[in-house]
Order: sequence, then structure tokens, then C-alpha cells
Amino acid sequence: MTNNDTASPTVSPLPLRSGDWELDPLHSAVNFTIRHLGISKVRGRFSEVRAGLRVGDTLDDVEVTAEIALASIDTGNPDRDAHTRSADLLDVEKRPTMTFRSTRITGGGEDWTMEGELTIGEVTRPVTLSVEFGGVVGTPADGRNHAGFEATGEIRRSDFGLDFGAGLLGDAVKIQLDMQFVEPRAESAEG
Repeated sequence: MTNNDTASPTVSPLPLRSGDWELDPLHSAVNFTIRHLGISKVRGRFSEVRAGLRVGDTLDDVEVTAEIALASIDTGNPDRDAHTRSADLLDVEKRPTMTFRSTRITGGGEDWTMEGELTIGEVTRPVTLSVEFGGVVGTPADGRNHAGFEATGEIRRSDFGLDFGAGLLGDAVKIQLDMQFVEPRAESAEG
């Protein structure tokens, strides 16, 4: 991860083995909440997510990346989902993916902050997420360690040019990411 500040590098040891941790898609989720008519919330998720966690020796060497297929939106209502995919809202023909790349991670223990860049279509904006580190545990199924994280934050639709339905849909979209990553195999971590 590239630290854009001029401050000295973060040298605290990390509780994760160095290397490329792979996403466990069966135990990960990208969820969101948006207000409808200002009086209730619509909740949804994106089911097609690719993400990676590259761990180095310090926080300055950590990078998180993600790519989300916008057409995989699921709010529990097929008609609403079809309209959300249309040119009125997400326009998945022109904007098939949403991508994230971390730029800075700070914190320690269970509480962290991750700054990054979110891109939807041609628009990239800074995003800050609060991250709770759930810990690392070995699993007998694959004999490898799994690390869990919950990240929360908020973006504004209007920042990305997605302002259709103002008054019907809220501008603020709350996001909640539950991510589980699998430790690199010993041979790939060494090589």
C-alpha cells in the first residue's frame, strides 16, 4: 500500500502472515442500505465480488482491492433490481463494475480505519471505512488460517453521478462489508 502522507512508515508488526490472502466468497458479503421516501430503508447486497488482501511487513505494505459486479445487485425484489440495473440508476451496460483500492490503513487491535478510492464508471472518489478486525483462526477444513473483517462506511450517490430519483431515494448509501480472507499457503508466502 502506498502511504500518501510524508509521515514515517508504520512499523508496527501485523497479526497476519505476509503474502496474498484470498477472499473466502462463501463467508463474505457486500451489503448496503438506502432510504426510500425518507421514511424507510431498503437493504440489498451484491453477490459477485472479487477481493484481495496483500499483506507486507508493515501497514504501509498492506493493500486491499475489490471489484464488484453491479449487475449482481439483489434487494429481494426482481422488478426493483431490474430498474436499478437500468440506465435510470446504475446503468450496468456503461458501468459494469465498482472497484475499490486502499490508499492508507491506520489503527490497531480490533479497530482500524481504511482510506481508499472507490470508482463507479468514470468517477473516482475518496472513501473512508471503519474496520473491525475479527481475528484469525485456523480451520480444520483446509488447514489454513482465516481472518475476518467488518468494514462500514457511507457514500453519496450524487458524488458518482447517480442522482436519479432524488426525493424518492436517499443520497446517502450506507455500506457494510463482511469479509473473510484465507492465509496464503506456506510455499507461496515464502516464494
